[in-house]
Amino acid sequence: MNDKEIKVAISSDFLTAFAALPRQIQGKVTEFINKFRNNPNASGINFEKIEACLDKKICSVRIDQTYRGILVRQEETGVYLLLWVDHHDEAYAWAKNKRCEVNQRTGAIQVFDVVTETSKGATSSEKPIFSHVGDKDLLALNVPSEQIPFIRSLTSLKDFNDYKDAFSTDVYESLSWITEGFPVSEVIEMYKVETEESSVDDNLAVALNSPETLKSFVVVDGEDELRNIMAEPLEKWRIFLHPTQRKIVEKKYSGAARVLGTAGTGKTVVAMHRAKFLASKLGEKEKILFTTFTKNLASDIRENLRKICTTEEFRKIDVINMDAFVSQYLKAAGFSAEIKYGEEMQVYWQNAIEENPNDLPVEDSFYEEEWNRIVVAQEAFTLDAYIRASRNGRGTRLDRKSRIQVWKVFESYQNAMKEEHVRDVNTAMYECKLLVSKNTEPLYKNIIVDEGQDFSTNAFRLLREMAGEEHENDIFIVGDSHQRIYKNKTSLSKSGINIRGRSGILRINYRTTEEIRKCAIALLEGLSFDDLDEELLNDEKCQSLTHGDIPVVKHFSNANEEMNFIVSEIKKLTDNGVSINDICIVARTKKLINNYIADLTQKGIRSFQIKPNTVDDRSFDGLRIATMHRVKGLEFQYVFIVAVNKGIVPLSSAITETDAISKQEAITAEKCLLYVSITRAQKGAYITSYGSKSEFLK
Repeated sequence: MNDKEIKVAISSDFLTAFAALPRQIQGKVTEFINKFRNNPNASGINFEKIEACLDKKICSVRIDQTYRGILVRQEETGVYLLLWVDHHDEAYAWAKNKRCEVNQRTGAIQVFDVVTETSKGATSSEKPIFSHVGDKDLLALNVPSEQIPFIRSLTSLKDFNDYKDAFSTDVYESLSWITEGFPVSEVIEMYKVETEESSVDDNLAVALNSPETLKSFVVVDGEDELRNIMAEPLEKWRIFLHPTQRKIVEKKYSGAARVLGTAGTGKTVVAMHRAKFLASKLGEKEKILFTTFTKNLASDIRENLRKICTTEEFRKIDVINMDAFVSQYLKAAGFSAEIKYGEEMQVYWQNAIEENPNDLPVEDSFYEEEWNRIVVAQEAFTLDAYIRASRNGRGTRLDRKSRIQVWKVFESYQNAMKEEHVRDVNTAMYECKLLVSKNTEPLYKNIIVDEGQDFSTNAFRLLREMAGEEHENDIFIVGDSHQRIYKNKTSLSKSGINIRGRSGILRINYRTTEEIRKCAIALLEGLSFDDLDEELLNDEKCQSLTHGDIPVVKHFSNANEEMNFIVSEIKKLTDNGVSINDICIVARTKKLINNYIADLTQKGIRSFQIKPNTVDDRSFDGLRIATMHRVKGLEFQYVFIVAVNKGIVPLSSAITETDAISKQEAITAEKCLLYVSITRAQKGAYITSYGSKSEFLK
C-alpha cells in the first residue's frame, strides 16, 4: 500500500452536496479532505461499512459527530473517490442503492443507482418510453446492465427526469437525446468511444484518466488547488469538462479552427480552457491574445481566467477587446488620431452628405452602412475599387453614375477624418492592419476569439495579420450567429482565415433548462443563421440536460402593475432560498434601467447595476439589473426581461429603414438580443410587458 501513489478524486455530486452544507461544516470537510489526501490511513480517519449498501467498495468516513462523507475505496490501486457528504442519515440513504463501476465499453467511472422494476413507472399501463431501444443498443449508450430492467419500466418523460440522479451523467445525457426523438443509431454514433474492450478493466486509477470520467471527477493534486475548488464549489466549469469540450480544448489543429454552439453550450468555457492549455506549452517570450468584441466581456473573461490559470499561464495571456487593442497599438506607433464611435461620428457623416447633395433615393443612414458593409469590408478605399466592389446583399441598387455620387460623400468623410485627426473604428482597424503587416514576426503565437459572430471581416483580417502566416493552432474562434446583436457580419474565408476541415460544434446546453432553451429558440423561428463563413447552418441540434418550469410571460395594463408582479415574484423566490444576487432584471435601454432602479429602491429592494465598464461584483448584495447588451456573457438563476413593449423591443430607433434588407437585419438583431437575454437564465425566466406588448410576443 505504501509504495502505491495515492489518488484522491472529488466528484461533481460531492461538490453539489458540499455547497448545501452550513459554512462551519464546509470548513471541517475541507480540512478533512486535506488530511485525507495526505494520508488516507492517518489516525482519526474512521472508515465505516454501510451494511445496507449494495456496493462493498462504498463506505463512509466521519466528518464530525453528525456529518458523514461517502466514498469509494480501492486499496489495491490506492484510489479514493469522494462521492457525497451529508448529515449521517441522509448520507447513508443516498449511498444505499449506489454502485460504482468502470464501464467496460468506455473505460469511464460510473456512479449510479440500482433501482428495482417496482418503481412508480412500472405499475403504469402506458407504453415504456424506451421500448423501441434494444438491450444491445442500451449497452452501446453506456447503460450499465444492472439498470436495464429499471429503464424498461419507465413510462413517461416525467419519470425519466425525476430519476435523473439515479443515472450516471453520461447515461442520462445519451438517453435524453432518445427522449427528444433522435434516432437511436445517431445517438450511438454520437457517443461512440474509441476504446478497445480488451484494454478495459476495473482499475480505478486507469479509469480516472478517461475523458468521460473527467467530466465528473477531479483528482486533487495539492492543498492550494483543493482550497480553490472548495471555495467556489458550484463553479464547476472551472473543474469539469465534457469529453467533447476536452477534445476541442486539447486538439492540435494544423491552422485556424472554429467552434460553434448555441447559447449556454460552453463556448467561452472552451475558449478559456483552450487559452490555459496553449499557455502551458508556450516558450518564455511567446504570448497568447484572448480577444472578444466588447470591453465588458473582456473584463469578465480576464477575471475568470485568473481562476483557472496558474500565475505563469495567466502572465502569458493578453485579454483585451478588439477596439481597445487597436487603440493601444496605434497610440504606441505614434498614431495621433482619436477613435470615435456611433453618435460621435454622425456629425462627420452629416457634413459630408450636406456638402455633396444628390438626387439618390436613399436615407442618410445609407452612407454609413455602405461605408462599413462595402468599402471597409472589401478594403475598397478608392473610387475605382468601390466601382468594382461587389454589393451582393445590399437592398439598394447603384449603377456606375450613382456610385460616383456616393463616393463624393465618402471622399468628404475621409478628408474630414484626416483634417480633424479622428477615425471611425473600422478605418482604424484597417490602418492598424497596415502597421502590423510591417512586422517580420507574428505579434502572438496563438489567438483566441470569443463571440466571433460579432466581429467584422475587417477585424478578422487584422487578426490574421497579427497571427502571421498560417501555422499550428494559430487562431481559435468560438461563436454563434444566433447571438449576433451588432451589425457586423463575418466571412472568415474572405478574411484570409481558412477553417476547412477544422470545425467543431457543441450540442449540450449546460446553462438553461430545456424549457427556457425551447422558449428562446422559438423567438428565432423562420430565421436563417450562418456559420461565420457565409454558409447556412444546417445542423443546429442541441438540448439541455435540466428541466424546469416554462418561462412566465405576463402582460399588464401599466408599469405599476408590472412592477408589483416583479416585486411579488422576487419575494417568492427569496422566501424559497434563492439569493437576491442570483436574480437579474434586464431591460432594453439605460433610461429604463434607471426607472426600474428608482422603483425598486422605493419598494425597499436594493439593486446593483451592472454597468457597461464594470464586472458583476458578487460581494455586493442586491438584485442585479442590466441592459440587454450588458447582460451578454453573464448568467443568473432567475432573469426578468421587463418592458418588452411595442417600440421598445424592437427598439424603434434601432430599426434601419435604409432598405428592406437592412430593416430585416435590424429586426433580426433585436430578436437575437431578446434571445440572448432569455438564455442568461439558468432555472427560471420571466418576460413582462405593459401597455402595448412587443410584436415579438405572440
